[in-house]
Amino acid sequence: MRLSALLFALCVLLLSSTCRNDSGSATELKMKMLYRTWLHAHEEDQGDIRVYRPNTYNFPPSRGRTGFAFEQNGLFTQYDIAPTDGIEGRKGTWAPANDNTLRISLEDKKDPDYQLEIVSLENDVLKVKRK
Repeated sequence: MRLSALLFALCVLLLSSTCRNDSGSATELKMKMLYRTWLHAHEEDQGDIRVYRPNTYNFPPSRGRTGFAFEQNGLFTQYDIAPTDGIEGRKGTWAPANDNTLRISLEDKKDPDYQLEIVSLENDVLKVKRK
């Protein structure tokens, strides 16, 4: 009887350690989805919420698209429309301000630092509010 109780306790212990929902890993998964180049899908904007899609998305024709890229090491590139209608990258950094807000700082300091509140992040769509 003692052996079966010991085996039962061991099984419960093993199951609890393998089935645990680790919020850190969920956050890591979300962050991994962020690490890519996102382009503005302005056709999908909803009020003050800006919608971005991965640069591999099949966008409808547009005269140009702005966007940004997040790298895992905190590097950031903001893509603006260049004077020649191409895309011009501006280097900077990003850092979490809190659980759902990122602080963006551009190296050239032509614009003040700003924040992006992540409203929604899925594999193929990022919705943000710029602050």
